Amino acid sequence: MKIKGIMSAFLFLITMNSCSGQVVTDKSNKENMENTKEKNPLLCDIETGMCETGPETSENKIDTRNEGTKPVRVVYFTDPICSSCWGIEPQLRKLKLEYGYALNIEYRMGGLLPDWSYNSGGISKPSDVAHHWDEVSVYYDMPIDGDVWLEDPLNSSYPPSIAFKAAQMQDETKAVKFLRELRELLFLEKKNITKWEYVEQAAKKTGLDVERLKTDYEGGQAEKLFKEDLQLAREMGVRGFPTIFFIDDKNAVERVYGSKPYPVYEGSVLKLFQGEKQEYGKEWSDLFSIYPTLTAKEFSVLSGASRENAEIQLEKLVTKGKLSKFTTKNGNLYKVQ
Repeated sequence: MKIKGIMSAFLFLITMNSCSGQVVTDKSNKENMENTKEKNPLLCDIETGMCETGPETSENKIDTRNEGTKPVRVVYFTDPICSSCWGIEPQLRKLKLEYGYALNIEYRMGGLLPDWSYNSGGISKPSDVAHHWDEVSVYYDMPIDGDVWLEDPLNSSYPPSIAFKAAQMQDETKAVKFLRELRELLFLEKKNITKWEYVEQAAKKTGLDVERLKTDYEGGQAEKLFKEDLQLAREMGVRGFPTIFFIDDKNAVERVYGSKPYPVYEGSVLKLFQGEKQEYGKEWSDLFSIYPTLTAKEFSVLSGASRENAEIQLEKLVTKGKLSKFTTKNGNLYKVQ
């Protein structure tokens, strides 16, 4: 797998083999990046929020099936360690609240990091990646602690991807919550989510049958489903993550590459479906009853409060004992007490 990308402000690691890059400081450096990006599978474009795994294929055999009961099928290609995918959580959560009634959302795993069997562009080992995640955190205003790559680095994103497919075999809704738990463990708590102890921890917290999860995880069926996701990604011309396809019952397709502002996702839905957005409660108690953990950025996006006022509200709720707070060097996660 190969990743293309140039980072004009910050370069970071999000993709197939974690996410990493380097700062482009002048024209010669930029030209050098252009020359090395073909070789380096870790360089990502922070401005587009896209981590490219290779050139766009000429096939693009987009699977336009929409067999669900809702008007729009959403096929979301992601990965448990994709930091750009973590960066769009606020937008996706809002999209679900406003248009979830019209969307059948499929989570597909992309396979960002097979292993570390390469050495190019100055990125040859996990420790080369650590500070880039810290930069990503600032850019997306979502807490990420890159020190996991120094303290307990992952050697692949395949194990948690396969675990997610095993979770999907039980319950789609719980699987999405399970993925969120894995990401919180990785991005905030610096846990190596390739280890079973953390997979088990996330499974218990989301109400999955842990014994069945382990059987499906180790028995080959979940791995088979994961390989099917990888094949589907190739067939649909996916060249990086996040990539989201919106498909209606007439086979019309809208595709969104990378991290984009909320109106881009909403606009893709409205091109295919002319329904009204669904109103939802924006009080803190309403939002935390739906999403039991929220970052300040997420709370701001979902509540409509400014980013500054959102954090002030959340801190007051912590002081009053309504919420608890998990603190990282790059931001906080707020939880219902």
